[in-house]
Amino acid sequence: MGTLRGLRRLARFTVLALVVSAIATELAKPEAERTWQGRVMGVVPYDFRMPTWERIRFAYWNPDSDQLFSDRVFGVGWAINLYRARAILESAFGRMMGTPPPLTIRMAPRQQPVSGSPAAAKTRK
Repeated sequence: MGTLRGLRRLARFTVLALVVSAIATELAKPEAERTWQGRVMGVVPYDFRMPTWERIRFAYWNPDSDQLFSDRVFGVGWAINLYRARAILESAFGRMMGTPPPLTIRMAPRQQPVSGSPAAAKTRK
């Protein structure tokens, strides 16, 4: 139990250090050059701008991207592209279960039975 508590403390400390580092990076810039977005040490993305619905959708549901992780909309770290995660999970599930790809069903107009056939006799009664 103590190991888990230590890992949580380490994770909290790491997140706090990244947030402080990102803010310090922005405050070190001249006021005219502050964008409040970028990367801590060139690796971990941060963005402290007000989120918009377009950026939220782009980060969390982006069918056009093949990346599983994208930059977060607000804060420090990464977001998960749920569209890509769904595609990966569907593919993995299909491979594990050995399910064939779904069949397409074409709906054709109902044809009238040919006269003299048993089906035509039933429709006349």
